[in-house]
Amino acid sequence: MGRVTIRTDVLDHLPVRSAVPALWDALEARGTAVLCAPPGTGKTTLVPLALAGLLRPGGPVRRVVVAEPRRIAARAAARRMAWLLGEEVGERVGFTVRGERKVGRRTVVEVVTTGVLLQRLQRDQELAGVAVVMLDECHERHLDADTAAAFLLDVRATLRPDLWLVAASATTDAEGWAALLGGASAGATTPADAVPAGGAPGPADGGFAVPSPATGGAGAGGGPASGGGGAARDATDEVRGAGVRDAGDQQARGPEGVGAPIVTARGTAHPVDVVWAPPERAVRPAHGMRVDPVLLEHVAAVVRRALRERDGDVLCFLPGVGEISRVAGQLGGGERLGADVLQVHGRAPAAVQDAVLAGDTGRRRVVLATSVAESSLTVPGVRVVVDAGLAREPRTDHARGLGALATVRASRAATRQRAGRAGREAPGVVYRCWSEADDTRLPRWPAPEIAVADLASFALHCACWGEPDASGLALLDPPPGGAMAAAREVLVAIGATDDAGRVTERGARMARLGLHPRLARALVDGAREVGPRPAAEVVALLSEEPPREYGDDLSAALRAARRGGDAYAGRWRAEARRLAGALRETRGDGEGVGPGGGGTGSGTSRGGGGQGAGFDDAVAGLVAALAFPERVARARGGGALLMASGTGAELAAGSGLREAEWLAIAVADRPVAAASARVRLAAVIDEETARTAAATLHTTADEVGWSVDRGDLVARRVERLGRIEVRTKPLARPDPERVRAGLLDGLRGEGLGLLRWSADAHSLRQRMAFAHRVLGEPWPDVSDAALLDRADAWLAGVLDRARGRADLGRVDAGQALSRLLPWATGDAARFAELVPERIEVPSGSRIRVDYAEEQPVLAVKLQELFGWQETPRIAGGRVPVVVHLLSPAGRPAAVTADLASFWREGYHSVRAELRGRYPKHPWPQDPTAAEPTRHTAARARRA
Repeated sequence: MGRVTIRTDVLDHLPVRSAVPALWDALEARGTAVLCAPPGTGKTTLVPLALAGLLRPGGPVRRVVVAEPRRIAARAAARRMAWLLGEEVGERVGFTVRGERKVGRRTVVEVVTTGVLLQRLQRDQELAGVAVVMLDECHERHLDADTAAAFLLDVRATLRPDLWLVAASATTDAEGWAALLGGASAGATTPADAVPAGGAPGPADGGFAVPSPATGGAGAGGGPASGGGGAARDATDEVRGAGVRDAGDQQARGPEGVGAPIVTARGTAHPVDVVWAPPERAVRPAHGMRVDPVLLEHVAAVVRRALRERDGDVLCFLPGVGEISRVAGQLGGGERLGADVLQVHGRAPAAVQDAVLAGDTGRRRVVLATSVAESSLTVPGVRVVVDAGLAREPRTDHARGLGALATVRASRAATRQRAGRAGREAPGVVYRCWSEADDTRLPRWPAPEIAVADLASFALHCACWGEPDASGLALLDPPPGGAMAAAREVLVAIGATDDAGRVTERGARMARLGLHPRLARALVDGAREVGPRPAAEVVALLSEEPPREYGDDLSAALRAARRGGDAYAGRWRAEARRLAGALRETRGDGEGVGPGGGGTGSGTSRGGGGQGAGFDDAVAGLVAALAFPERVARARGGGALLMASGTGAELAAGSGLREAEWLAIAVADRPVAAASARVRLAAVIDEETARTAAATLHTTADEVGWSVDRGDLVARRVERLGRIEVRTKPLARPDPERVRAGLLDGLRGEGLGLLRWSADAHSLRQRMAFAHRVLGEPWPDVSDAALLDRADAWLAGVLDRARGRADLGRVDAGQALSRLLPWATGDAARFAELVPERIEVPSGSRIRVDYAEEQPVLAVKLQELFGWQETPRIAGGRVPVVVHLLSPAGRPAAVTADLASFWREGYHSVRAELRGRYPKHPWPQDPTAAEPTRHTAARARRA
């Protein structure tokens, strides 16, 4: 190998070099540190090389692992560090991401994704041979990064007190991370894994050397000038204003027992001006995945403005792939725009990502990117950033097992990171598509993923680590109780943990596959049924949702991926190979792997063992159903489905899946405020497959109870998959007690109107209510609530004979109600006396008393009361009735509760008014002395 030329000209101009001596001091003293370095300072590239000793020829060499949140960032960081050393990736600097690994025997600095680091920790908790772990971009609060930090702190506290740990970011919550890391910093020593090559560990003179505390550091003016100054207000000031301090201050910020030292780097490579560019038209707030097209039109206009006003390439941040595509369409072709339009996101082919990061092509470029370009990346040539101000965060409906992405306002931490992309190589500018006033209302930090995401993978990692409830782990934010409970239920259901949360052998195998536990279950169990390779192909398809153009039929998407030549198909093939290999590596002794894999499985009967479309349908459906058994769904007509979870779902209009009776739904989301989930990817299955995959949800039970939907008692034997009714059969002899309970539920739900209430029954209930109100005990309360509460007492016998609504409708409510009268005390015998149904008036008529109102009413023709001196009283003389005096035609003439007073004062005015209208009826001067009558005067005389 030829002489290696370190690019000292570049390294010398990275501002973070001035903070490295303080970082060394912090790590040697405490073993942990928080590194705050603004974008463009060289945090991701220079610091790992310095910690590894690769910038001091002949010095000690230490193995360093750098964890990045994204694959694109891991590859780019490794490529940049190798370039700085004058080497190719895979020599002293390499990387490992899922499905791709470039390391060699000489590799000292390895860049990995946080997911890869978690897998490595589960296999080798001591991280043998590793001296330093650097968690980069920890401000993003990805769940894997938080989990890895917790595990590493546990390792330092119990196994490796010599392991150095650095949490690095441009805009992190430094104090929070310092407190977290400081909890495990006691007993820190110089890494035992340092490889001595002359001299004590630490910076050394000779060749390229980071400044030592003795020769000048961050506080001694060792950093380069900012360059290109003059901006009245720039994005660099925002970083300084957020609390980033000079590296020379950290000894005072990391006292023993308080927290890990916070090391800060001065300034950024170059200043970044801020241009506020809010839309002129009103923009509706983002809702779910929807972004107002008005905003996207405005973003495209701002990009065109930036190309006119500024030099250099433009990096535009948008929340998702759909928005990138729409803005690209609005920008038009490269010739019209005068610049090439490139798209960078997590699904972009590695070749496209590499081309974006490669640099000068001779033409200006507009790079449309998601948050993947937010940190750890330098896009060469970029002098302008256009920021739409939006981000995507996961949201999980734990009750339904459905997840979705929500579009939210980007945090101030994220917008600072984005702005920093413009100042990596020269002075730059950021155009922010919102107002300065709106900027003050942005959240300070992004929501930690642990607070909003599905925690099944986290829970499995914790169980494998020996912390099933995560209570013993050092986390910045504890997992929400409800989300953690839902995750543990999933793990128990798939056999990954036992009821106590302890990981099973099967669960440990799942964890080693590097998949979400649901997909790991589908791979393990699916391989036994259909063989490792077919199962791996489907799981690979599920692990990264295929492009929309593949359609919503999972088996059709599988065939499209097999024959496809696009970037997705390439990644799918690589992942399918990885999964098939991982399945072989993790297979237990004596465990079959199914047909096609040399073992014996039951899957040969599925699809006939062939490899045609029918076999694809069977494999896709089974594996998807094994992954998401609660999403097994049955058609309800018109594209509507009911999932086993009980959630409704809808197929898109025109979907080829609308004719299927059973589906295994692989991908679905539930938009905000939507009643049903949207099916984005599903496979046709049959009932047998549904039963196999959702066996834990299968129940057969006798149901006897009141059906709200049918409004009647239902007695049937029901076979269900979750909430899906598979078969029902009427019960010939249902349990009488359950029938009784069901009828009572019906009465409570629909009311006493289910019984037959005649006029006499209503009257009896009103009289009993009056007695209870006026006389109290022992007269019973007959309100709805009281009657329903005592239904067993007054409906005894009736409920034993009834079998449904029709039987209740034949029950004489009055007869049943009379059972509540106080017969035992003998008071019931006086009921007619105390609360008479009718009162005999002077004419001899027996007039019904109306107890419907608060005061009982006696409505009677005036002439029938002649001779009565006083108002009749009931309830043992306690209550006078209200007399409604009627005309001969039965119309109201007067109302009184004092009949004597009426005869004296009111009668004569009534007589004067009605005498001429009813001349045939008697209207005596003195009604108290007149003869009462029901008839006219002439008929009364004849009588």
